[in-house]
Amino acid sequence: MFAPSRDGLPDAIEHLARAHRRHHPGAPLDGLHRAYALAEAAHRGQTRKSGDPYITHPLAVTLILAQLGAETTTLIASLLHDTVEDTDVTLEQVYEEFGAAVGHLVDGVTKLEKVDYGAAAESETFRKMLVAAGSDVRVLSIKLADRVHNMRTLGVMRPEKQARIARVTRDVLILLAERLGVQAVKTELEDLVFAVLHPEEHARATALIAEHDRFPDPLAPVAASVAETLREAGIAADVRVRPRHVLSVHRSGVRRGGLGPCDFGRILIVVDEDADCYAALGELHTCFAPVVSEFKDFIAAPKFNLYQSLHTAVVDRQGRVAEVLVRSERMHRVAETGVIALGDPHRPAEQGAAEEGERADPTRPGWLSRLLEWQRQAPDPDTFWAELRDELAQDREITVFAEHAGAGPLHLPSGATCVDAAYARHGQDAHDCVGARVNGRLVTLGTALRDGDTVHLLLAPADSSGPAPEWLEQARTPAARIPIRRWLERRSERGSAGPGTTGAATDTGRRPQPPAARRPEPEHAAVVVGDSGAQIRLARCCTPIPPDEATGFAVRGGAVTVHRAGCPVATGMAEAGRTPVAVGWRTARAGCRVTVRAEALGRPHLMADLTDALASHGAAVLHAEVEPPRERRVRHTYTLQLPDASGLPRLLRAMRGVPGVYDVGRALLPAATGVRAG
Repeated sequence: MFAPSRDGLPDAIEHLARAHRRHHPGAPLDGLHRAYALAEAAHRGQTRKSGDPYITHPLAVTLILAQLGAETTTLIASLLHDTVEDTDVTLEQVYEEFGAAVGHLVDGVTKLEKVDYGAAAESETFRKMLVAAGSDVRVLSIKLADRVHNMRTLGVMRPEKQARIARVTRDVLILLAERLGVQAVKTELEDLVFAVLHPEEHARATALIAEHDRFPDPLAPVAASVAETLREAGIAADVRVRPRHVLSVHRSGVRRGGLGPCDFGRILIVVDEDADCYAALGELHTCFAPVVSEFKDFIAAPKFNLYQSLHTAVVDRQGRVAEVLVRSERMHRVAETGVIALGDPHRPAEQGAAEEGERADPTRPGWLSRLLEWQRQAPDPDTFWAELRDELAQDREITVFAEHAGAGPLHLPSGATCVDAAYARHGQDAHDCVGARVNGRLVTLGTALRDGDTVHLLLAPADSSGPAPEWLEQARTPAARIPIRRWLERRSERGSAGPGTTGAATDTGRRPQPPAARRPEPEHAAVVVGDSGAQIRLARCCTPIPPDEATGFAVRGGAVTVHRAGCPVATGMAEAGRTPVAVGWRTARAGCRVTVRAEALGRPHLMADLTDALASHGAAVLHAEVEPPRERRVRHTYTLQLPDASGLPRLLRAMRGVPGVYDVGRALLPAATGVRAG
């Protein structure tokens, strides 16, 4: 079946074992031996499109992982990763012979059958793989190495299939490699995809690199000078020129409108300890002229994938500009091989692990936790696939904090809004979110959050509000978009279901309810005396509610606009000769829109305390205005949506109870504001 080598290993995996032992000198090899024997026997007689024996594929995939420092369990699973899918080997057999960890990894990367899933097979296979990665991220290590080898050998496929595989690699696999910090895999996949999807640009960039390589690298003397500077300062460092890969060269040329002789690489400085990074940076900026705009500190603020380095650029005495990366040995290992070498870079290796470098209980990074949460709400494969690509495309992450103790931080993609924070914190209960405070200030739900912000989300009682259509435009995360979209679709379906169902939502984003249980809106509550069929509009200038004394005026189109008695606009209409229309209220208990005003002595956190009082009584803040303080006195005006008009007196009393507030009442908007009846 196979020829043994001097140390008892098959010749086919001797080089694999050597690569593995370079990273894990004490790792046992018996499992690799047995896994290869099973895989070779199972795949015997199978060939790839190229005509090579099929066993060459799992061997190549496993060698990629071994060279990047993967531990033994991952390598065993990699050798077996296609056996369950393509041979008579069963998953139960893998579990029995190699244990639960290997079985889980093999199951996670096994494709779903097209005969069962049809066109959804690819997206559902990715979903299955990501769910498995929620328990052990090493599933993704095997998938990435598998795609690297498949892309290397893609030339035997038809052009249209090459393009399809390359697009999926670009849209999902490269982004996964970035998320997992596996820079070595990411850059190779980028170049392989670039060659397939943009062959002309790839050829031009390759030719530029070849032409550049014909001459001595101008960065070499700069690197030598940097090394000498650090040596004189007593800083032990490995200084080297790091060439840019093909796609990076192309992107640099496009961004800069051309490439200079120093633009084909960067200087990499690797020091022993983390603290040495800043010492090296200080020497660089002292002995060379720094390009201030190019400085970035990814050590103090690591990227979402735990990437850490100092980025800078310096100019030497000959005027050569060199980009420089500074990192420690540990940072370099994480940046290059990430999850593959470390098992999971988000937690250190635990004591009691089965072997050197292996973690007994791999955990998942925060972005994967978010993905696993929202994918449960996306049963439709097309929705899952589209949202997955959008999620992975986010290349930065922020952390925001709760205003009250007991709630952990939220990790969100850069650009996330209060809407995203609401759904990340409360799930579908965020449908009842009516407002937010960021760093103590009342803001709209569409406000973009920044790293380190403190957020307080205001939720009304259940069934008192719901997502407005604009929330969908404000949301940046699938965890928010999917439930909002589903809720709006259900509302639309109810609105078009025929007589007796609710219509389109009002502009408050109010949650529709079944016809028998739905609270009437204010226009269902007001009625023209003697003509119950007249169309009613409640004036926004005075926001009448039951049981206000009210009067109406006919407007164009046959509708009647209802005003509070004493409203300046209504008074002006009567004085102009308009005939009032008698109106009344069907009920004193109805949802309503109302504008209230609070007069108070200015103090810190006054708005925060007022909005707390509003939220505790189920009031949704539709508009807020704070006038400039005069002699320490301030005026706050809020337009609110209340679930029940009868609760207004209690709300006003709660506002009066806020320290510093000395007067609260209903507000009348003057005609000068431009608010007109009807």
